[in-house]
Amino acid sequence: MALRRTHLLMFLSAFLLPLFRGAGGSPFGKASEAASDFAEKVPIRVLILPKFEVDGMSGDFPGEAQFYFEEYLTGAEEYRVPFATEDCRLYVKDGVALCLLGMGKLKAALNTTAVLSDDRFDFSDAYILSVGCGGSAAGTTVMGDVIVISAAADYDLGHHADARELTDPYAITWFHDGIYDETAAVRLNPQLVQRVWALVRDLPLETTERTRNYMRSGFDGAEWAVRDPIVQLGTSVTGDNYWKGQYDHENALAIVQTYGCPDPYAITEMEDIAVCEAVRLRGLLDRLIILRCSVDMDVFMGGTTPEILWGNDGEDNQLAEEDSLEAADIFATAMENSFRVGRTIIEAVLQGSF
Repeated sequence: MALRRTHLLMFLSAFLLPLFRGAGGSPFGKASEAASDFAEKVPIRVLILPKFEVDGMSGDFPGEAQFYFEEYLTGAEEYRVPFATEDCRLYVKDGVALCLLGMGKLKAALNTTAVLSDDRFDFSDAYILSVGCGGSAAGTTVMGDVIVISAAADYDLGHHADARELTDPYAITWFHDGIYDETAAVRLNPQLVQRVWALVRDLPLETTERTRNYMRSGFDGAEWAVRDPIVQLGTSVTGDNYWKGQYDHENALAIVQTYGCPDPYAITEMEDIAVCEAVRLRGLLDRLIILRCSVDMDVFMGGTTPEILWGNDGEDNQLAEEDSLEAADIFATAMENSFRVGRTIIEAVLQGSF
């Protein structure tokens, strides 16, 4: 009886559920948004994957999606994505698609998988452009930089200790565990990375005077800290927690070196390794491009401490606000920098010159 019931459930899932796509309240969205199993799939040429938006998708203070949405998706069709989180939406217009994945590895992996599994769309020839912000690696990158990611490494895999437990309290607090080596770092298609790099490496980027002064005071006028933002190649380090500080900076350096990533640690963020894994499972890793722009630093600056920064549940530390304790006023400018680089790639794809 149990076996026959299982077969019945399999039948319902495979043959009857598609008939209900679009029914109100179903996980598949509105009827007007759904496509028949027998309809031609909508071809996607570029899939843009930002992680969050500050407020609306257009017309206000920009988050990771707004500039891309305004340029390519104004008036787009909006789709509810099957098996994605409730707030996940896919916007599609003229071969360009955009989905806000949400923050953190779980949402990034789940929603990327859901989008790429949506059989209403054909992603087989799409370039996947994952965009977002993060924290610069002190000593090499500055706020406003845009990083073309050549590899993503997982900050969380391995073993982490509290410095107070170590015999040497100044040693790194991360310990390698080889059992995770196959999944702890993902290298992106090196040929694609180099094509992207050649296309965007000389693009001019902007900063603000307030940010320049903030960097100058925070790092005693160090030459690396006061330069203009640039486009760089680098490795991102994905942590599900929002870490910060010199100990963890040293951990990130060690992680990238241990896993043999092709370019130095440049920026830390919360989703890249998850997006890489989800895209790889769909057989599209060779078509993945990741851009990260810096909106803060990975170490404490200007006398800021963890208690000052986070002691009030983060209420006084919103990176997108002008009075942020971390980001000076670089956030909106960094979003513009990211879009300048991303648009250059998208236009090359759409024009057939990429």
